[in-house]
Amino acid sequence: MPSRFPHLRQDFAASLVVFLVALPLCLGVAVASGVPAELGLVTGIVGGVVTGMMRGSSLQVSGPAAGMTVLVFEAVRTFGLPALGVIVLLAGLLQIAVGALRWGRWFRAISVSVVEGMLAGIGLVIIAGQVYAAAGIEAPASGLAKIAGLPGAVVEVAGSRTALLSLAVGAGTIGVVVLWQRLPQRVRTVPGALAAVVLATAATQLFALPVATVEVDGLLDAIQPPGADAFGMLGDVALLGTVLAFALIASAESLFSAAAVDRLHDGPRTRYNQELIAQGAGNTVCGMLGALPMTAVIVRSSANVRAGARTKASRVLHGVWLLLFATLLPATLGLIPLAALAGILVHAGWKLIPFRAVAALWRTHRGEALILVVTAVAIVAVNMFEGVLIGLALSVAKAAWDTSQIRLTVVDKGVGPVQARLTGNATFLRLPKILDTLEALPHDRPVELDLSGLHHLDHACRTALENWSERHRSTLAAAAAKPPEPSPL
Repeated sequence: MPSRFPHLRQDFAASLVVFLVALPLCLGVAVASGVPAELGLVTGIVGGVVTGMMRGSSLQVSGPAAGMTVLVFEAVRTFGLPALGVIVLLAGLLQIAVGALRWGRWFRAISVSVVEGMLAGIGLVIIAGQVYAAAGIEAPASGLAKIAGLPGAVVEVAGSRTALLSLAVGAGTIGVVVLWQRLPQRVRTVPGALAAVVLATAATQLFALPVATVEVDGLLDAIQPPGADAFGMLGDVALLGTVLAFALIASAESLFSAAAVDRLHDGPRTRYNQELIAQGAGNTVCGMLGALPMTAVIVRSSANVRAGARTKASRVLHGVWLLLFATLLPATLGLIPLAALAGILVHAGWKLIPFRAVAALWRTHRGEALILVVTAVAIVAVNMFEGVLIGLALSVAKAAWDTSQIRLTVVDKGVGPVQARLTGNATFLRLPKILDTLEALPHDRPVELDLSGLHHLDHACRTALENWSERHRSTLAAAAAKPPEPSPL
């Protein structure tokens, strides 16, 4: 045994830690997504047992992610729960195709500001939405309405004892998670999220608090493979756009997580195309089971590395523990207050907002900071998919602007040739300004145009500069051939 599995002890211990971290998050993400809590466990199981056994990144852990909550909620609200399986299935197949075509590395070209803006926008929507859930009141549909409705929600909660008790459970959960990090190391062996949920559940049962708890139907009852009616919705362009959004965002989040996990350990590096295929395979299985989409999750992955995992056996075992829990102790889920899960999600949403990154970018790259903020605001104000597209468009526009920067320096000593020097990137975007400056130079004197400082000269600029040079030489030649005017007597 030791020769075949030399790191079994480390991986076994790490798998238990990851299981304890994943359990409350799987439940919380499912409830926040508007689906049965058991479906979050199904996705966690598939992420461990299916994706965990495949090649790609050996130490990162997959499962339902808070970053997909808003998109899943909108999809379920728009198309219905039966259509979720079809969307996740097609997104998984698309991920497999992209990985097989070896296009996975292109996801790494997505601007970090767009990704962080996406996560910030998701975090804001999660926080706003889960405040309503923590109080046990219905939340508005859109992200902007959730934020705008918070003052009214405060008034509603203040007049209801039940809502105040529910909100207190949620706030207490957040407090435990935050304060747990300040306890001694041996206490923090138990993940703070799990401890908070257990304490909230115990308090609710002990004091018989009138707060809503998780509805439990059983693992097999929650699994609903998509039927013919769901596949009949494939003619809906909006549904296909949602498939693309699922695949794009899940892939980007997974590969960015892989890059972050690689910085945490010295083991084998992530093979991005194979990791994308593994994520696609997991989402394909989740789609066939009608479960939530999965991504690689940095919270679970970092916990796996910090717990001493050495091989992918730790993430596979964590999926096995989730399966055993869902099979042997399903009634336990029914004791968990929804307000506690809302508190866990509020804390997760807060951690998605990169406050330090925004401050650092504002000091050094204000354009990138602007992209991050606009992407986040667009996701809150419009929706996830269009918000990300707006961020990508801004990123491309900024790149085009940066690459088109050029400087034209003119030195005119009054006699002899005029010296002009171009430095930077000469593209068609700056061509009008370049030509205006050159054509304003004296027509009756030679111009020495130095292009050695250019990093890039596109075809449009090259052609325009050659034409200007020919015209200027023709003008000089015509002026030289013109006979001098007779001097007056």
